[in-house]
Amino acid sequence: MTVALPFTGKTALVTGSGRGIGRAIALHLASNGADVVVNFFRNRAPAEVTAAGIEKMGRRALLVKADVGDLDDLRRLFDETAQAFGGLDMYVHNAASGYNRPALEQKPKGWEWTMNINARSLLFAAQLAVPLMEKRSGGSIVSLSSPGSGRVLPDYVVVGASKAALESLTRYLAVELSSKNIIVNAVAPGIVETDALKHFDSLRDTGLIQKAIAAIPAGRLVTPEDVAQVVGFLCTPAASMIRGQVIVVDGGYTLPAN
Repeated sequence: MTVALPFTGKTALVTGSGRGIGRAIALHLASNGADVVVNFFRNRAPAEVTAAGIEKMGRRALLVKADVGDLDDLRRLFDETAQAFGGLDMYVHNAASGYNRPALEQKPKGWEWTMNINARSLLFAAQLAVPLMEKRSGGSIVSLSSPGSGRVLPDYVVVGASKAALESLTRYLAVELSSKNIIVNAVAPGIVETDALKHFDSLRDTGLIQKAIAAIPAGRLVTPEDVAQVVGFLCTPAASMIRGQVIVVDGGYTLPAN
């Protein structure tokens, strides 16, 4: 007897899904039956790899170049999703950017760029997602946040503020959209083992990875797949009573006082 996968017949849109956590989420949702809209902005080649991986599983993949911080691009992203799939079941707000500088060195352009991509886009993406999800009698919205939303990290002021705004939007959207059977939550990964982290560690010779592992009670870094599994769970009926929450996935890193 063949058991149906949990997302069979469903459509997911994952922003920034060419690489890293976004790619892991897109592949995880596809492995559980979903067709996936793969979004990228600058780097097409990695996004094509993600799309090919999805299609290899027998799912449909739609590749869309769009800057989610630009409202015209954001609208086009959802228009192309609607044209290809007719509706939407899962929206994963993963794309992020930011200017890492001390607070006294930040400039208006850096603030606007970071806020528009990380936070403003969630609000207006939700507005665009709702009519598509209503066609499917509901859906799930999951955003990717950061421990820097509530903790002070070096040179992280603008990104941290944008993630705090994202978490606040998550709570407001969760309440307002519940009546439409749209469930809204966020996931805050800790230090994630990505290619970018490995490159930074080797380039600067900081020993960052080894220091981080020593400070994580779980004894290892978070992987993109760890994050993807939590995002996927939040899109299942088993998580239907989790609403407006920020789920921290960090192996216990933020728990000790020191």
